[in-house]
Amino acid sequence: MSVTSLGMDRRDFLERAAALGAVGWIAPVAFVGRVGAPDVVFRGALVVDGTGAEGREADVAVTGGRITAVGRIPEVGSEEVDVRGLVLAPGFIDIHSHADLNLLVEPRAESRIRQGVTLEVVGQDGSSILWSPGAARSRAERFRNQHGVEIDFADLGGFLDYLDRNPVAVNVASMVGHGTIRGFVVGSGDRPATERELDQMRALVRNALAQGAVGLSSGLEYTPGGFAPREELVALAAELQGTGYPYSSHMRNEDDALLSAVEEVLHVGRMAGVPVQVSHLKAQGRRNYWKAEVALAMIEAARADGIDVHFDRYPYVAYATGLSNLFPAWSRDGGSAALLRRLDDPQEARRIETFARGKVALLGSWDSVQITSTGETTAWARGRRMGELAEERGLDPYALALELMRANGGSVGMIGFGMSEENTERFLAHPLGMVCSDGGAYAPYGPLGQGSPHPRGYGTFPRLLGHYVRERRALSLESAVHKVTGMPAGKLRLSDRGVVREGAVADLVAFDPDTVSDRATFQSPHQYPQGIVHVMVNGGITIRDGEQTGSLYGRSVRGTGYRG
Repeated sequence: MSVTSLGMDRRDFLERAAALGAVGWIAPVAFVGRVGAPDVVFRGALVVDGTGAEGREADVAVTGGRITAVGRIPEVGSEEVDVRGLVLAPGFIDIHSHADLNLLVEPRAESRIRQGVTLEVVGQDGSSILWSPGAARSRAERFRNQHGVEIDFADLGGFLDYLDRNPVAVNVASMVGHGTIRGFVVGSGDRPATERELDQMRALVRNALAQGAVGLSSGLEYTPGGFAPREELVALAAELQGTGYPYSSHMRNEDDALLSAVEEVLHVGRMAGVPVQVSHLKAQGRRNYWKAEVALAMIEAARADGIDVHFDRYPYVAYATGLSNLFPAWSRDGGSAALLRRLDDPQEARRIETFARGKVALLGSWDSVQITSTGETTAWARGRRMGELAEERGLDPYALALELMRANGGSVGMIGFGMSEENTERFLAHPLGMVCSDGGAYAPYGPLGQGSPHPRGYGTFPRLLGHYVRERRALSLESAVHKVTGMPAGKLRLSDRGVVREGAVADLVAFDPDTVSDRATFQSPHQYPQGIVHVMVNGGITIRDGEQTGSLYGRSVRGTGYRG
């Protein structure tokens, strides 16, 4: 396998690097202002530093949670870690994560840290933490009764404070969700905000930025965010001016109306004067595959026109969402209860059915829909394809979908198989693209081991490095690492993360480039990856020789809220 742009194998590269180092290619780094031995020294790694530069053999010293030297290090660390034959990279940054409150249930973040993820960027798709007093009490009671977790916060700042008092295995940053704010102020109805409500929403965005939010996210295929007109999105995104943080959008459409949706998100960034992050870019449905190239051209043109725009994508051809997303947005006006009432109205039910069957036809068939999560009474549906399950139960698939929706109060999770492998590789390799999981935090035991989630929650980053770098050669190792380290760190203005250099935060991952791979599948998702050997978070080793140490070194990562 090639680990460099020159195409030489790893052993040849390491031998050459060692020889070059002996004649000065890798200069020793001076230890300025340090006293005593380093806390940890990683010895003999192929350092892929997160900048996109070619890997080089080096030692890396860590003291006090920071990288203190990179190069030939003569001093012996209090702990020596032999990483010869491994790649040492910055810890992976998941620019689009849905770990959120699951981290409170399982602080060890099993499915995340074992992938090499050291920073989760949550608050995505328009959803972040902001609860009314009644909703906060209800959620606190549920978490106390179900998980023994005491929730004492109701907003984003309180959530980050909680993580500082109750550490988890990974670092956590959060965007503020437009949909959450709209629901808090306007409600779940399909109507424009009044001027007073718009002012309230602006104030809530400013408050979240002051509390440490690192951007504004929207989820325009979901309610109530999808009821917002462009003008509202521009007004709220404009509150990011001077912070450098992006407006991140799950666009209004990702299939037949993809190109107009791309135009809208670029328009919001242009009119608000802020950076843009297009969430999980895709061209869904065979008849839309050709639009991938056009969407990328639109993004490239906007970049050339001065918009600081990037996108992200997960390394799978299937997405995950709620089964309710098969139904039209107008039918979800007012929430799940209103949707279920409309399904009981014969006239509205016919319109809803026509839309839902068309949505499934876009994917190919009902076997392109897999159920991921339900309540206990319908646990028999978890992990099953809808077409196959309907045939087994002697039902029309649409009728089965309605049965599941009604039995679960409208809350059913699904996976949709709708993208092409060719476009997936194109998105992953594109120079403006980052790589995200768009997934949650799980464990193969306890409450987070229930259901049949998308395997991206366990396998995204090892899959990128194994399947797409080593096997498919869709992109180089250095480029792949940059897309999950230095590039997202730069987008979020995190100058001391996402890179292996002196002075940076010591979030590090050591992996075997010859074996790293995902093991989670759509049929059996609760499986850890392989080839992730060591993971360090804020200077503390959390994964050692592939196993959890149980140490919790993560903390909140807050934006500065700077307004220039």
